[in-house]
Amino acid sequence: MAYKRSIKRYRNWYAKLLRFYPKAYRERFGEGMEQTFSDLCRERMETGRGLLAFAIWIFMETSIGIIRENLTSMSMQNLTKRLIVWAVAISLLLMIPLAAMQFTEEVNWDLFDFLVMGGLLFGVGLAYELVGRRIEKTAYRAAFGVGLVTAFLLAWVNGAVGIIGNEGNPANLMYGGVILIGIIGALFARLRSPGMVRALFAMAFAQMLVPIVALFIWPPQVALWGAAGVFGVFILNAFFAALFVISALLFQRASTAASK
Repeated sequence: MAYKRSIKRYRNWYAKLLRFYPKAYRERFGEGMEQTFSDLCRERMETGRGLLAFAIWIFMETSIGIIRENLTSMSMQNLTKRLIVWAVAISLLLMIPLAAMQFTEEVNWDLFDFLVMGGLLFGVGLAYELVGRRIEKTAYRAAFGVGLVTAFLLAWVNGAVGIIGNEGNPANLMYGGVILIGIIGALFARLRSPGMVRALFAMAFAQMLVPIVALFIWPPQVALWGAAGVFGVFILNAFFAALFVISALLFQRASTAASK
C-alpha cells in the first residue's frame, strides 16, 4: 500500500538521523525510538492525518536531543572553556562594526544585526566544536572548517548586501538552496569524508548554477544585477565555489589517508 511505502521512507530517514546520537546512547535506545516513530506514523496514517508536518516536528525534536546528548557525552569542562573562548573572540570581533559606527554612517547596525551576527558566529563555533574537534585527522578538521566558514560567509554576504544586486533581489534566495544541499548532503554522508566530498562538490556546482539560472530570468540589462554586473557576480560566485572545492579536496585527502 502507498501509506506503507511512505512510512518506510520516513522511517529510513529517521534511522539515518538517529546515527548522529553517541554510540552508547544509540545502541541502548535507537531501535526503540525507531520502532516508536514507525508506530506513531502508522497511527496517523490510519486516522487519515498527514505525515509531513509530524515528521518535521519529530526530526527537529530529535535533532535537539542529539545536540544535548553529544554535549553530555563530551568533556563538558573542556567544551565549556572552548565555548567561552569562542564567545570572547566573537565579542571582540563585534567591536569592529560597533567602533566603525562611531566614525562613519556607512555602518548602521542595530541591536538585531548584532544579535544575528553573534548567533551565526557562535553557531559556527559550536558546530566546529561538536564535529570538527571530535575527529583527530588534521585534514578532516581543515576540510570541515573551510566548508563551514564558506557557508557562513555565503549566508552573511548574501544577507547583508546581496550577491546578485542588493539583498532585496529575489534571485539571492537561490543561495539558500546551496546551503540546503550542504546540510542534506552532510546528513546523508553522516559527516564521513567520502560522502562529504560529494556534498561539497555538489555545493560548488550549485553555487555556479545560481547566476546561470538568474541570467535566464533577469537579463543583463536589468538593473537588478547591480554595479558589479554579470561578470562581477560570476567572479564572486567562482570565489565561493572555489572554497567549496578546496573543502571537498581536503575531505578527499582525509578519506584517502583513512583508507590507507
